[in-house]
Amino acid sequence: MNNKNILITGGAGFIGSHVIRRFLIKYPEYHIYNLDALTYAGNLENLKDIESNENYTFLHGDITDEEYINSIFKKYQFKNVIHLAAESHVDRSITDPLAFAKTNILGTMILLNAFKALWDTNWEGKRFYHVSTDEVYGSLGETGLFKENTSYDPNSPYSASKASSDHFVRAYGETYGLPYVISNCSNNYGAQQFPEKLIPLFINNVLNDKALPVYGDGNYTRDWLYVMDHAIAIDLVYHKGVNAETYNIGGFNEWKNIDLVKLLCQQLDAKLGREEGTSEQLIKYVKDRPGHDLRYAIDASKINTELGWSPTVTFEQGLSETIDWYLNNEDWLNNVTSGNYQNYYKKQYQ
Repeated sequence: MNNKNILITGGAGFIGSHVIRRFLIKYPEYHIYNLDALTYAGNLENLKDIESNENYTFLHGDITDEEYINSIFKKYQFKNVIHLAAESHVDRSITDPLAFAKTNILGTMILLNAFKALWDTNWEGKRFYHVSTDEVYGSLGETGLFKENTSYDPNSPYSASKASSDHFVRAYGETYGLPYVISNCSNNYGAQQFPEKLIPLFINNVLNDKALPVYGDGNYTRDWLYVMDHAIAIDLVYHKGVNAETYNIGGFNEWKNIDLVKLLCQQLDAKLGREEGTSEQLIKYVKDRPGHDLRYAIDASKINTELGWSPTVTFEQGLSETIDWYLNNEDWLNNVTSGNYQNYYKKQYQ
């Protein structure tokens, strides 16, 4: 792909902000349009360092607003889309499943319709890149890995909504010839992640001497992907991926939740100068959530062999760097947990 006008949805979010920064720095000839509704997890402070770049434009809008989406596609003539905008927190999907259906399914369809209407069958040099999750595959036992041809078996409203959006992207490809690629990633971690997710939540709780709630027996297993490595993978899939193909992106880092939490506590105690074992005393086992998948594990051999991607850091290294970022940016963490970050848009754009 060599198009200079790229729409990135959800660019003020955790993964999106890292992708935008990478594209702006690596491809100064591109113009990146960041479309974000700035719901609770969208934070423009994540992009303060690049917001004045001449090749960057922020668009405040919702992917479920069909009239607005159609208008920006007509205005900016987007030939390429990297679609990251999504509701993504499983716990939140259990309490409000309709919000996930609206954003993840309807929002994706509205983007697909706008893309299709603009270019009709003139697909040369166009691409719709849909970023998804490994959770669409369901749950694994103690062995096995998710492959690109693994059957879908979602178990939460979140994963069901993402599975549905994946199916619609493929359906538009088959029905209308719309050129697409899909990637399904494992759990991301790193700097600037909203503290509802495990790692930043537990860092914040340790700093404030709050309980570290671990679901069930703590033996649920996840593969962890450093967000910078994910941004590199997205760059490769966007530029070199084959149309109508899916690429699984994983960190080759399987950890049981309880083991991850103990490692996090050990690193925090060392960095904070606390006696070893201090933070572990905050661990509290809580009632399991409904539909909790036992294990996710990605087979990322396809993107490795075909596109040359592999993780650049071990989990221990990535976790250490992540903790350092939060410890060095407590103002960011305090702004996010207090909700003050939501005033940034008003100050900058209104």
